[in-house]
Amino acid sequence: MAQPPNILLFLTDDHAQWAMGCAGNSELRTPTFDYLAQHGVRFANAFTPTPVCSPARACLLTGRLASQHGIHDYLASSDPAVNNIHWLAEETTLAQLFQAAGYQTGQFGKWHLGQDEHAAPGYDEWFSLGRDYPIPHEGPFRYGVNGRCQTLPGRLSHNITDRAVHFLRACDETRPFFMTVGYYATHSPWEGQAERLVAAYRNATFADVPLDETYPFGVQNLESTNETRHNPREALAQYYAAVTEIDTAVGRLIDELESSGQLQNTIIIYTADHGLNTGHHGIWGKGNGTLPLNMVEESIRVPLVWYDGRLPQGQPLRPEFVDHLDTFQTILDVAGIDPPDKNYVGRSFQRLLHNDSFPEWRAVQFGEYGNVRMIRTSRHKLVYRHPDGPHELFDLAADPREMNNVIDRGDLRPIVQAFIGRLEGFFTRYEDPAKSGLRVRSLPRHNSSEAWRTG
Repeated sequence: MAQPPNILLFLTDDHAQWAMGCAGNSELRTPTFDYLAQHGVRFANAFTPTPVCSPARACLLTGRLASQHGIHDYLASSDPAVNNIHWLAEETTLAQLFQAAGYQTGQFGKWHLGQDEHAAPGYDEWFSLGRDYPIPHEGPFRYGVNGRCQTLPGRLSHNITDRAVHFLRACDETRPFFMTVGYYATHSPWEGQAERLVAAYRNATFADVPLDETYPFGVQNLESTNETRHNPREALAQYYAAVTEIDTAVGRLIDELESSGQLQNTIIIYTADHGLNTGHHGIWGKGNGTLPLNMVEESIRVPLVWYDGRLPQGQPLRPEFVDHLDTFQTILDVAGIDPPDKNYVGRSFQRLLHNDSFPEWRAVQFGEYGNVRMIRTSRHKLVYRHPDGPHELFDLAADPREMNNVIDRGDLRPIVQAFIGRLEGFFTRYEDPAKSGLRVRSLPRHNSSEAWRTG
């Protein structure tokens, strides 16, 4: 009987969907990501359910909406009142399911879901970024190492990769492994990256980033934006360098798998918690880069590349709408593990990985961020801010840069009403009323445990 597949899940922070060579960026050097996309499957329309760190990560690891697991904004890990909470105590994570199925499990890098230094349930091996935020990209820095704090020098990406490699080398080859790797280099501050990489981008044109745009539907949230935005070309050189650093780190893990003979039986999934604007729409940040919170495409889109050496090679780019909730289901499906009996939103897209037709796949994407809710089709996007707005409707075909709010156009009123009805029906079906984002009464400029915790 064949051994079940190993699973290597990358969940990078702030890696934008547009920030890869294989996604069309003409200047970014990402040979590893390009290789994975060429020999695997890349999804052109992958989304996050919530465009900010902690809730998005919880969505992927639990397969549940923010209005089900109850985390609605990033968690202030430096605040003991926040970090001491076991935020996923009522949920079942991928790690718990794989551990119960006999897998060896490890977590390396960013966790950001509370109790950062201590191994979360389901993980045998634990190496996490500590609670010191904001985080410099080079140490010395405190990490959580299997329940204790350890200060290490060196670049974060290198230390995360070192520990992941150590885990791979220590694994029992007679048992499969499941591991999550969370890189941080693409997160602000957009400074302090390796000079050898930054220098290679300082003369770039950055033609793929529309730096002349503005955001007409709110203001910059200066509390969530790093000062490096005031020098956009340098900030972009730093961001591009961070992407290349992560690409190199991912390549090192692939090389380790290949040299040990495990690559052919390892499924590699590369994604990010949410997207990022680096001047797009005049925004530097994600969903909380503006006030009121935004749902622009660059905030909600994520990279998603699925590599499995057993799949047909050279598959076409997949255009279907997928999100972290679907990725959760698909990871379990390919491993032959049944999820618990819960009210899950996502579906497995394994048929899409085999280039099979899937005509009944959905043609709509939902999202939320606190009391902001979104519905998107291939043509229109509604952003609905409860209870009093402001609300937005965009015609994405006529206005792909989301510059014109057409919600007050009389001829589009039926679309608005239909979208509102679909939003209400979706969340009525899936949300836990005690953890609903609508229990968030305002859009705070801070992230205390009381401001965003609804459960």
